[in-house]
Amino acid sequence: MAAAASSLLAAAASSSSRAAISVRRPRAASAAAAAAASIPSSSRTSFTPLRASPARALRSRVVSSAAPAMEPAAVSRVSTVVDVDLGDRSYPIYIGPGLLDEPDLLQRHVIGKRVLVVTNTTVAPLYLEKVTWALTHQNPNVSVESVILPDGEKYKDMDTLMKVFDKAVESRLDRRCTFVALGGGVIGDMCGFAAAAFLRGVNFIQIPTTLMAQVDSSVGGKTGINHPLGKNLIGAFYQPQCVLIDTETLNTLPDRELASGVAEVVKYGLIRDAPFFEWQEKNMAAILAREPSALTYAIKRSCENKAEVVAQDEKESGLRATLNLGHTFGHAIETGLGYGEWLHGEAVAAGTVMAADMSYRLGWIDESIKKRTFDILDQAKLPVTSPKGMTVEKFRNIMAVDKKVADGLLRLILLKGPLGGCVFTGEYDRKALDETLRAFCDN
Repeated sequence: MAAAASSLLAAAASSSSRAAISVRRPRAASAAAAAAASIPSSSRTSFTPLRASPARALRSRVVSSAAPAMEPAAVSRVSTVVDVDLGDRSYPIYIGPGLLDEPDLLQRHVIGKRVLVVTNTTVAPLYLEKVTWALTHQNPNVSVESVILPDGEKYKDMDTLMKVFDKAVESRLDRRCTFVALGGGVIGDMCGFAAAAFLRGVNFIQIPTTLMAQVDSSVGGKTGINHPLGKNLIGAFYQPQCVLIDTETLNTLPDRELASGVAEVVKYGLIRDAPFFEWQEKNMAAILAREPSALTYAIKRSCENKAEVVAQDEKESGLRATLNLGHTFGHAIETGLGYGEWLHGEAVAAGTVMAADMSYRLGWIDESIKKRTFDILDQAKLPVTSPKGMTVEKFRNIMAVDKKVADGLLRLILLKGPLGGCVFTGEYDRKALDETLRAFCDN
């Protein structure tokens, strides 16, 4: 199985002709201008541009302008559009500042005349009014309902999900309605799952407002809720109509939440994009300082990586599973501590260090990769060890019900080979897993 996974990853990385996404930069007038739109000025010493790797080359196309805005004099602020290529279910990821001020971007993806915005108590006071305006501006035929859920991972459960269904039924929404997820990963996952299940499927749109959601959970159609015995065990694959990433929403994101999202950004570099990882090592301070060009590039490159993987393996039969580096250990931490005690990215960061440690014990990576993994996550102010209270037995019991268990065998995503290489496998020496758990646990 490990050999098969390695071959799959190698094939995906070695041929740019198989790239399954395109990147559009609406305001660029030339290839040089397109590059300038996503790479900051060289005068910014805090930010180092990434040199594109030929092995990871992406097809790009430049268009003269975005679709006309509702306001005649307006100029589109979309800096990049990443297309998720899934045939007749393909959709765009819009990335740029101030996109919630462009009504047409949302309205072009609304099906029917009824919209339900799903958000939470933290995000609603900040952006619900603006999103409602964007959905209805010069569009009086559309009516908007909203449901405001409690904020936090501990509410990602069936009881809270029922509040969405209750609102949809009470509002007499039909199959031509559109659900809009306005918030972070919890809201996106729950709204998407509600859309997949309500009337056996209605359209939905993702508007992620956290870095975690913007670089990972809003893209690819994974939706669901937690079970007391395990994270994300109940859900569905269900793709949105579009993902709209207004990078200005990160201005209201707490520092801890921003750092949590960085864990997923680091993941892409470790498993498949070495030049991106090297760029992060040079620019982590700029990301944490919220330097707009650095943040936008980190989001763009993460979405490109995620979209390419999803286009090749939508239902996670192999390649897509590699996006879960550190997640098996991390989900065990979240479940073991109690949902919400650690943020998802904090648990994934500690899990990623554990995965790198195990990979090194297996002899699959050299010590420098293990150290660089630790160092970059530590630089991002993320946990790099398991929390107190997590025992070997607790890890084992929770990991036994992980979604990646097949026929009773725990499969893991581990690093292998040079930087940017990994495998998804159940074929590893159990002694290495035991040693890693003992090294990171209380007992």
